[in-house]
Amino acid sequence: MAQNRSDTRVFARLLNLIYPRRCPICDGLTGGEGRLVCDKCRPKLHPIEEPFCKKCGKVLERWESEYCSDCSRKKHSFERGRACFEYDRRMRASISRFKYHNRREYADFYSEEILRTLGRELRSWKPDLLVPIPLHRSRMRKRGFNQAELVADRIGERLGIPVGTDILLRVKKTKPQKELDDAGRHGNLKNAFQACEKKTEGKRIVLVDDIYTTGSTIDAAAAELKRRGAEKVYFLSICIGRGF
Repeated sequence: MAQNRSDTRVFARLLNLIYPRRCPICDGLTGGEGRLVCDKCRPKLHPIEEPFCKKCGKVLERWESEYCSDCSRKKHSFERGRACFEYDRRMRASISRFKYHNRREYADFYSEEILRTLGRELRSWKPDLLVPIPLHRSRMRKRGFNQAELVADRIGERLGIPVGTDILLRVKKTKPQKELDDAGRHGNLKNAFQACEKKTEGKRIVLVDDIYTTGSTIDAAAAELKRRGAEKVYFLSICIGRGF
């Protein structure tokens, strides 16, 4: 066993020499083995802190507010959700490179930050399963990987929580949500997901995604999981939009 660990460390060092890890914020080199973010960018990171919405976790402008405008006027299908970072200019660029420029190593940084800042709350939800928001098969073929699955796998491995990649399917090819208004987003996601009842009944499930903005995607997925018997549904995301 000790020899296996030693071999793994040697392989990791060689891999880092051949393919140096890039900083998920500036995309420059992190500057050393084991570093997930460079020294220049580390102080620029600002995980979400209070005040934030008690339902979805969006940053709020006023301490006296409990809920963001979306959660005040909408009934969500999930119990609660949290995100690690605000979806600002810096994180928008980071997520874009992660998804569209094959920066899969960024998943190590995102998952580590989620565990560091939200790990205790995640454990308090007592999840039976982590379920990454799935991609439609056509998008999966084009991209080659599911960004939410990469993050969910790392969190699940660290906390010993099973990750269900065959529990929720995206059966409808949807348009990018950012291109649509509220009504369009709702219609776009109608009947988009299909869950397996045998694997969801009575389960406490945490959905994992990269970005939460209006919540339409998470809501549609949570509604389908509950329709198939899930007891409670929560969510975790890397980034989240701002609340008002």
